[in-house]
Amino acid sequence: MVKKKSDPNYKVLAENRRARFAYSIDDDVECGVVLEGSEVKSLRDSGGQIAESYAAVEDGELWLVNSYIKPYRQAKTFGHEERRRRKLLVSRKQLSDLWNATQRKGMTLVPLVLYFNHRGKIKVKLGIAKGKKTIDIRETQARRDWNRKKQRLLKASS
Repeated sequence: MVKKKSDPNYKVLAENRRARFAYSIDDDVECGVVLEGSEVKSLRDSGGQIAESYAAVEDGELWLVNSYIKPYRQAKTFGHEERRRRKLLVSRKQLSDLWNATQRKGMTLVPLVLYFNHRGKIKVKLGIAKGKKTIDIRETQARRDWNRKKQRLLKASS
C-alpha cells in the first residue's frame, strides 16, 4: 500500500472551534476572500483569527465581518486595517441561497475555517448554522462526556 503525500500548499490558518459547540451547522460553503497583499503575507506567518467573526449578505454582496488579521510589520506605510470588513466571493446562486437561509429560515453564517487550499489560494468555509439553546448545549456536552467515558472503559477492558 502506497501512502499519499500531504499537499504542501494546504494549511489551516485559523479555526473557529466554538462554532460547532454553540451552533448546529446544517451546511457549509467554500468562499474566496478579497485580501490586500500585506494581509496575505501576514496570514502566511499564521496571523489570523475568526473566532468572533460572522458573515453577512449586504447590498447583494457577502462580507466577512470582525475577522482579525494581525498587521504585517514589514509593510509599514502600505499596511492594512486589522478588523476591516472583507468581501467574500461566491457564485450568484450560492449568494441567493445564503440570503434566503439567513432571511427566511432564521439562520446565521458562521466562518468555520480559514485556510490555504491545495492551489495556494486563501479560502473561508462558512457554515449555515442555527444557534443552539442552553439545553441543547448541555445535551451536546453530556453526549461528548459519555463518549469519552465509554472510550476509556473500552480501552481499559481490552
